[in-house]
Amino acid sequence: MIRVTRRYAFAASHRLHQPMLGDEENRRIYGKCNNPFGHGHNYVLYVSVAGEPDETTGMVVDPRKLDRVVENIIVRAFDHRNLNQDAEEFAGGRTPPTTECLAVAIRDRLLRIWPEAFPKGAPLLDRVNLEETGNNQFELQCR
Repeated sequence: MIRVTRRYAFAASHRLHQPMLGDEENRRIYGKCNNPFGHGHNYVLYVSVAGEPDETTGMVVDPRKLDRVVENIIVRAFDHRNLNQDAEEFAGGRTPPTTECLAVAIRDRLLRIWPEAFPKGAPLLDRVNLEETGNNQFELQCR
């Protein structure tokens, strides 16, 4: 099985705050990421798919098709958005928009449309890797 990884970028803001905790506890847990005015990141997203090369094309995936799917389902949804307000997964404050939770949201959004986008069952969505900063990356196995 061959893994193919494509890179995407988007910018988004968020505030890490759990309403069920007090202000002091939120500041202790989230530090500067608990700023009441929020803060932003230039995220780098790596989406990996896996499969065998197609007998006709010799490719695991048409990179243009994968790009269209990720751009339409992920980048357009999150780019230049406030995750606390604009992303259904985080609106209402139940789930804090940590990068861990954002990676799960990205995986779940892709898995929901994957059978329609790739009806032959190939390639498989393999991994989502979300880079928040040069020091922080979050990788999620999808299968």
